Amino acid sequence: MSPVPARERSAQARHYLMCRPEYFDVQYVINPWMDPAKPVDTDLAVLQWESLVGLYRSLGHRVDLLDPVPGLPDMVFAANGATVVDGRVLGARFAHAERVAEAPAHRDWYRAHGYEEVLEPRYVNEGEGDFAVTDSWILAGRGFRCSSEGHQEAQEFFGRPVVGLELVDPRFYHLDTALCVLDGDDVMYYPQAFSPGSREVLARLFPDALLVDADDARLLGLNAVSDGLNVVLPEAAQNLARRLAERGFHPIGVDLSELLKGGGSVKCCTQELRP
Repeated sequence: MSPVPARERSAQARHYLMCRPEYFDVQYVINPWMDPAKPVDTDLAVLQWESLVGLYRSLGHRVDLLDPVPGLPDMVFAANGATVVDGRVLGARFAHAERVAEAPAHRDWYRAHGYEEVLEPRYVNEGEGDFAVTDSWILAGRGFRCSSEGHQEAQEFFGRPVVGLELVDPRFYHLDTALCVLDGDDVMYYPQAFSPGSREVLARLFPDALLVDADDARLLGLNAVSDGLNVVLPEAAQNLARRLAERGFHPIGVDLSELLKGGGSVKCCTQELRP
């Protein structure tokens, strides 16, 4: 396949919801990245997170804040709390008991901030952890967290076509660790995170996608956020940054190494509020 040429890109102002990692710690194991035996520097995690918030604001994006709750160390991963499309909010229903109490905190925030359509789901979904919104589809991961019933529930609620994708590698337990929407229907993904059938679906839908190699995927390079021009990603994924630049994007590396101990990086911390 010939290289995809660079083209002119443009940034679009975005609206994000984030949660300060005031109580962040690794106290349990619900994904392969977590190890309670490894000490967590919460103060450093806060500094790294604050740098990310400052970066978004410097790029012209709006960042609202969700108050952290004592006893819920993973609330910093705000992307898991809901999916917002066309001003409608599909709340989360977490697969693991350790995170269940996060879901009502998110729903309460949306209701308090004027969102009128906020659904408490019947089936498991973990928000934008497993839902990725393109112009044409909502891509939906399953296999470790989100259920097929959760995909159907999302399609009925949003009235948009939902495409289910099977994740097969437990290191890539959420879709946002294995795939990133760059702009419109432009995506990048790590093929080996998906079942053979799902790889075929992705190839059909996105023939010009940027395919990411194992080294960058293992750095959580795909847990990134794009505004159509600027792609904020883990700074260690330097090869991926180079390839993004070749396609006309402006990659910006950040250090969220403390939060990586919980299995998350840039995207996990960043919930997008789509009007």
